[in-house]
Amino acid sequence: MSGDEPAAKRAPEPSGVDLARVALRAAREQARARGDAAQQKKQARRGGGLRSGAGADGRDPLALGAAINRLLTERGWEAPAAVGGVMGRWPQIVGEDVAKHCVPERYDEEERALIVRCDSTAWATNLRLLAPTLVARLNEDLGHGTVRVIKVLGPGGPQRRYGPLRAPGSTGPGDTYG
Repeated sequence: MSGDEPAAKRAPEPSGVDLARVALRAAREQARARGDAAQQKKQARRGGGLRSGAGADGRDPLALGAAINRLLTERGWEAPAAVGGVMGRWPQIVGEDVAKHCVPERYDEEERALIVRCDSTAWATNLRLLAPTLVARLNEDLGHGTVRVIKVLGPGGPQRRYGPLRAPGSTGPGDTYG
């Protein structure tokens, strides 16, 4: 900006509390950098961490998070684990009202489909209309292409009961649901 511009167009310079916040943020970043460097030096002096014997090998202990991440990577479970996390956060993703009536059941990895069961046909229809928006929101969270489609299932009928009072081969009340 040039010096001949009016004062109203110039951005105000930080002062008072804003200056203190900027200084505190800079001090924290410097302390964090010093702490990281000190931690790396300490780790190098120790020889890289806990050891199972004289030399480093595959039997050395790992932190739980690192062990789980390694297992997920080795087995190719990243996408199913990520979708499992989405199932735990379902109410935050779709909203409380929809979550009360529609529950994710499973993830089909081959088809990249999330199967969701609704407690009424009206909610199933509503979720089918919301499906493209939900797929986009899920893929923002999980990565592009993780979920291609949401398969919406309506309410299930009552369990078929077999016993001495049933005629063999009858469908019973199950033929009115579906």
